[in-house]
Amino acid sequence: MPERPVTIRRRSFLLGTGLTALGLTGDNLGASPAEAQETPRTCRPEDPLQALKQGNERFAAVWQSKNRASTEDERAKVMASMWLHNCFLPSSVLDVGQAPWATILTCADSRVSPEWVFDAAPSDLFVIRSAGNTAFDEAIASMEYSVDVLETPLIMVMGHSSCGAVGAARSNRPLSPLLERLVDPIRRCLNPEEDLEASVKRNALNTAQQLTRKSELLRKAVSENKLRIVVSYFNIGDGTVNLI
Repeated sequence: MPERPVTIRRRSFLLGTGLTALGLTGDNLGASPAEAQETPRTCRPEDPLQALKQGNERFAAVWQSKNRASTEDERAKVMASMWLHNCFLPSSVLDVGQAPWATILTCADSRVSPEWVFDAAPSDLFVIRSAGNTAFDEAIASMEYSVDVLETPLIMVMGHSSCGAVGAARSNRPLSPLLERLVDPIRRCLNPEEDLEASVKRNALNTAQQLTRKSELLRKAVSENKLRIVVSYFNIGDGTVNLI
């Protein structure tokens, strides 16, 4: 697969907004209409993993500042400072197609929203969510689509603190038949001697391993250096995401 060109990065976008205010864009800068035209790939960063790390650093700083605020209004004002460093595409471009630069497999937990956690704009992330972030067939099929069709170069499996699905897998509490089926792959990989955090991390690592075991397409993409799979842990308390 040929290297994908990156036309405009996030900082370039911010610079471009300043040039627009001065009337120094498009033909005024000597760029042809074709060169100036935005596409779904316009916002793809050169290093997707680094872009995720930087986005999370921005989010975590705001999240921690929000935690120090004492009133609802103060917290709202702090959170309003999000999404100031993004490359936003117009709907006319987004309607043409998508070109996400990272695929995130994570939990359905309401406190875990990848677009927030990574300070990402619409079309940046291809997100798959299910309680316990397991490697179920539909999730793998979705990832095959993101890699083969959308040419997404990075998959991140992200577990998180206080995960209810992993907690359910650790307990002896009776569950419905469908919930039992959901937590079974989690339960089978756990070490009963480990605490919840270690169990969440073990489950995320196991999920990542299952992706290439179950999917020849993903396995081949990794072997050909077209795809990288990483595993991370999101701490709801301080907003940080760390690689495992």
